[in-house]
Amino acid sequence: MFKEMKFKNRLLSYEKTLEIIKRGEYGVLSTTGADNYPYAVPLNYAYHNGKIYFHCTTLGHKIDNIRHNPNVSFCIVDGCEIVPKKFDTKFQSTILFGKAKEVTGEEKEEGLLAIIRRFSPEHMEAGKKYIKNASHKTTVIAIEIENATGKGCTDSQIIEPPAS
Repeated sequence: MFKEMKFKNRLLSYEKTLEIIKRGEYGVLSTTGADNYPYAVPLNYAYHNGKIYFHCTTLGHKIDNIRHNPNVSFCIVDGCEIVPKKFDTKFQSTILFGKAKEVTGEEKEEGLLAIIRRFSPEHMEAGKKYIKNASHKTTVIAIEIENATGKGCTDSQIIEPPAS
């Protein structure tokens, strides 16, 4: 079902892939709508209990697409550095596939707390109050990861361009 990566020498271990997921500043969520057009949107997220959590409003393109088709992909790029002289890029990334679903109750609160813990750990008490007051107008989505592949390119993998 999921294709193997072409350049196996750039395949990262499960552990390194998980590090990228945990460390990434943001990811790009890709969904498909009822019109069969893809839609990709950058968003912040938290990795918690083996899932990706993010929040959004109760209406909009992203949530409409997820309700239409829960199959999503999520891409995280980490440590990108352009190498102009070699016409290449050093980077690490992961692409994961999974099912996105709206969560409620205790899992919704856990997802929101994980996001606050990740991005505003010094403001946990204020964050808990914010959740209590704004949770009713917030949707929390969890992505159950079905497949994740990490890829990386280091200095040793960059090939010198041919001399002219």
